Parts: sequence; C-alpha cells; structure tokens
Amino acid sequence: MPVVTAGLVSIIFLAGAAAGALGALLGLGGGIFLVPLLNLALGFPIGIAAAISLATVIATSCSVTAGKAGQNLMNFRFGMLLEVATAGGSVLGGITAQFVTQAALQRLFSFVTAIVALVTIARSNRRNVILDPTVDPGVLGGRFFDQESGREVVYRIKRLPLAVVVSFIAGNVSSLLGIGGGFMKVPVLNAWCGMPLRAAAATSAFMIGVTATGGAIIYFGTGQLLPIPAAAAILGVRLGSWVGLRASPTLPVRSLKLLLAGVLGTVSLLMLWKGLR
Repeated sequence: MPVVTAGLVSIIFLAGAAAGALGALLGLGGGIFLVPLLNLALGFPIGIAAAISLATVIATSCSVTAGKAGQNLMNFRFGMLLEVATAGGSVLGGITAQFVTQAALQRLFSFVTAIVALVTIARSNRRNVILDPTVDPGVLGGRFFDQESGREVVYRIKRLPLAVVVSFIAGNVSSLLGIGGGFMKVPVLNAWCGMPLRAAAATSAFMIGVTATGGAIIYFGTGQLLPIPAAAAILGVRLGSWVGLRASPTLPVRSLKLLLAGVLGTVSLLMLWKGLR
C-alpha cells in the first residue's frame, strides 16, 4: 500500500481527468485505465483500485447525464432495458468465475475487443441516422438534434437480442475484471444495433453509473474506498468531463469513432498483456 503524498494525489487527479474526458466523449467509465494504473503502477491493492475506479465511474455518469440533459441523446427506455441484462450478468459473474480462469477470460476478451475495434474503424464513415424527422423511431428508437448535420435526426434500434446479450456479457465481465462495460456496449450498439455514436455514448454513460453504484456501496461498506485518493480521482473526473462535454458536439462523428477504436485497441493490448503474465 503506497503512502498517500501530494505527488501521488496529483497523479490520481490527472488520471481521473483523462478518464472523465473519455467518459464524456465515448460513454466509457475509464476503469480499464484507472484500475491497472492504481494497481500495477502505483501499488494500490486491487480491491482499493476497483473501489476508486467505481467511484469515478459514478462521477462520470452523473456529470455526463447532467451535461446532456435536455438534448434527447440519452435513451432512458432502451438504457434501462439493457441495464436489467447488465445487472443480471454482473450477479452471475461469480458463477462464471468458478469455470473460467481470469487469465483465459482476459485473453478471450482481448481477442473480441480487437475485432470490435477493427469493425469500428471499418464503419467509421457510416452514420446510423435517418434525416427525415417525420419517420417513426419505433418503441425503443429516438430522435435528437444533430449539430453535425444541423437538423433533427431519427434512429431505430435493430438486433435487440444482440444488444441484450452483449449487455449481459458486459455485466459479467465487469464483475470478473473490476472494469466498466461501456467500451463493449458503445461499439456494439453503434456498429450493429443502429444507434448513432453520440446517442450510444450518452446512454452508456447513464447506464454505467447505475451498474457501478452497487459495487461502490459494497466497497465502501468494507472500508476499501479511501477518501483522499477517491476525492482526487473524482475531482479529476469532474474536470475531464467538463472538457469532454464541451468538445463532444464540435468533434465529427468519424473522429469520435477513430478515438473509440484507439481506446479499444489499447484495451485489447492491455488485456492480452495481463492475460499472458
């Protein structure tokens, strides 16, 4: 356990800022970066690292949800449907752990994430929007004002069973590895389920906060959520989220997709490295 110094708090603050910016832009919790940094680089026990990470996920979710309120980007009906599957996967993560080693899961996860990154790059020039605002979005679809096209756009949800299955797996993986599932949901919702990237990111940011709350409460109850490092990370997340929220509307969707693919590639390499250790 490292000694909490001013320098260590500054590093955690900067890491939280990076996680917050990515969370606001792409709907990711940032745990995939924070947990290895806190555990491997800074020497925090894995339980404490996961507790701090979950606290920042909640902070990211709150910041993005408040910042995007009124823009119709968050699809609450669809998000809560997927959240049920995510919660179920999270609960069953303990059962999965009895049959699959963490190293094997990490290697498999690295392979799948790499494929999703390649698909994201291949579809970087495609957008899942219907430019006719009179079109019915269906029960789970939505509509929002798209600043890039300068008009209201509509989208419809496709392949709902796939979205539910992926959300279940994301919850299961989150429970097993102590990371958020946003970086699984966002590319799948965008690439295969017909959801525009901005809407998928905003909806994911809302969902990850709900998912992380239960775990954070447990960690807090066991005394693993350290106040000073957690506060530094949360303050960093608030700053990063503020930057990400202001940058998001001005960035082209293709740039956001390429950034998402880069994050997924990094996650894939990180998971492969951890799985081979």
